[in-house]
Amino acid sequence: MAGNKVEDYLIKGIYGEKQIKIEERNIFLGTIRERIEIALTTSQVMANSIYPIVEKSINMKNVTLLLNGTLPYNTISKYLLLAKNKNIPFSLVNNLPVPTPIGLVVTHNDAIDKNEIFIKDELYKSTNF
Repeated sequence: MAGNKVEDYLIKGIYGEKQIKIEERNIFLGTIRERIEIALTTSQVMANSIYPIVEKSINMKNVTLLLNGTLPYNTISKYLLLAKNKNIPFSLVNNLPVPTPIGLVVTHNDAIDKNEIFIKDELYKSTNF
């Protein structure tokens, strides 16, 4: 048994921690869907104004803002400033192994299993969250 622990330790050192749902993590900027409060596409993040639902979401306790670091700084800076002003932890996610259509995620540390995490722009415009 001791041999297995050493081997596990070496593998962990070489490859890092084992992760569950790697495909989801690649899409959702390093987190998994069950922890997401809200997600915006890259084109939604690139819009001129901040989505009010994001502002509302980051006022919750124990959330983190994840931003797609491959997007131009001038498009994500408004969200970085928002997180900084609200004292919310944030992270720029850069080195994903595959491109993702996701530009922003507000995530919790634990699972919340929210049914709808995406903003449909038609609905957003008609209801003015």
